[in-house]
Amino acid sequence: MAIIQWYPGHMEKAKREVQSQLSAVDIVIELRDARVPQSSENPMINKLINQKKHLIVLNKADLADPKATEQWLKYLKYHQGAAIAIDSKNNRDMKRLREAIKALARPIVEKWQQKGVKQKTIRLMVLGIPNVGKSTFINQLTRKKIASVGNRPGVTKGQQWIRIDEDFELLDTPGILWPKFEDQRVAERLALIGSIKDDHYYSDDILLVTLDILKTHYPEAFMAAFKLKEADMELSLPDLLLLLTKKMGLKDDYEQASDQLIQSLQKGKLGRFTFDWISDFEEETDGGSEHDE
Repeated sequence: MAIIQWYPGHMEKAKREVQSQLSAVDIVIELRDARVPQSSENPMINKLINQKKHLIVLNKADLADPKATEQWLKYLKYHQGAAIAIDSKNNRDMKRLREAIKALARPIVEKWQQKGVKQKTIRLMVLGIPNVGKSTFINQLTRKKIASVGNRPGVTKGQQWIRIDEDFELLDTPGILWPKFEDQRVAERLALIGSIKDDHYYSDDILLVTLDILKTHYPEAFMAAFKLKEADMELSLPDLLLLLTKKMGLKDDYEQASDQLIQSLQKGKLGRFTFDWISDFEEETDGGSEHDE
């Protein structure tokens, strides 16, 4: 499998712009994809934001396995602090999000009040890697069509302050990837959700990895989605891909089949799946310190 690396120059520029604006920000909202809660974490963010209050938002929760999402929320709250899972297209979820932001901002507001500062707008910064749904998230939060929306990385091009209401003001930022993927599992899962442009990887490589995850963690749902028999589950991953290709009427064009299946998975057409599992990462994260509220 080819090594996946991608770090365009504009991302380094975006990183510098984020650093220059942080002093004006009260709370950082880190948007991740609920299907890959760990892989969609940008490891540079904690260093960038330093001691700023920080809310992790697992977006696209409607596409993820709800049981796995609950497990991830408990894990993230224990290890990293405040976290919430939402579908940014759901108004009730966005209301819960606003309440979570206000709760996180309460100590800041109380300090202002103690100093005699009159009503001041909480300034938010939204950070996240490409294609975790930031534009839809911002449009729903502001109740305006301000941010450009697209199911591909690189849609948000620059920063802009957006007035939400009398309580909040928000800074949109382009998605930022980090310079090098130390763990190729992370790169593969980001390719699967569309955070990496498709000209940087082979779709059949990504699909083979994904088929392995589905077979391991979702055997029954996997068989139902692809109308497979028990005997089919014993096939090697390449043979299984060829079988799916034939079932799709594409003969031996496994590359086209891979493209179509990845698109279907990205849109949730084959079911609600989570591709990151705590057991895959806990050895790496157990060495870290527990988050102090």
